[in-house]
Amino acid sequence: MNYIVQMIRFLLIPLILYFTLLPSFSALRGGVDYKIPFDYTKLNQTELESKAEFYYTSALNTKELNEEMTYALNIYNLLSNAYPDNITYALRLGKLYETLGKDRYAKGQYYRAMGVNQSRPEPYFYLGDFFYEREQYRKALKFFLKAYDLGYSENYQTLEKIGTIYQKFGDTEKALYYLQCAVVLNPSDSLFAKINSIKNADNINNEYYRN
Repeated sequence: MNYIVQMIRFLLIPLILYFTLLPSFSALRGGVDYKIPFDYTKLNQTELESKAEFYYTSALNTKELNEEMTYALNIYNLLSNAYPDNITYALRLGKLYETLGKDRYAKGQYYRAMGVNQSRPEPYFYLGDFFYEREQYRKALKFFLKAYDLGYSENYQTLEKIGTIYQKFGDTEKALYYLQCAVVLNPSDSLFAKINSIKNADNINNEYYRN
């Protein structure tokens, strides 16, 4: 009996992916988004999460809508529809769309995650990173600081990027504060070099104005 149940589950997942394949292609290429009626109670969340994680890791290494990317998109769409309160699925979808260069879809998923739970730092961090990569530093700083306030005060990437943005803005005091906090968490040579570079430049400026 257990063997039969396992076989049914094994066959069910490919069928689900087959019937949800078209919406993902359509959403990516034509902007059409629609849902196929499905009884989500039949899903095995743990199995789908495991498969999604596998394809997600592979998909992030490509910028093409290949097999891994397609499966990752479809499975996370299934999980997101079945468990809309789980922001991880929306964030993963956002990152996949971002990898494909579909910025509007990526931001939509990040904001969706934020709307589900505004007290979690992750959506703000993802949005900060999204704008940081596009050199929209003022927007990036706003979201990184929000993530910092909501619990990412000891997150290395948040601290390092906030410090780097303040460095770009010429605010050496704040830049050094956040970068020195970051280097405590990850004492890398490159970060020490950046901090020393800022300090040296600041000393040169101070010496210039004193003279």
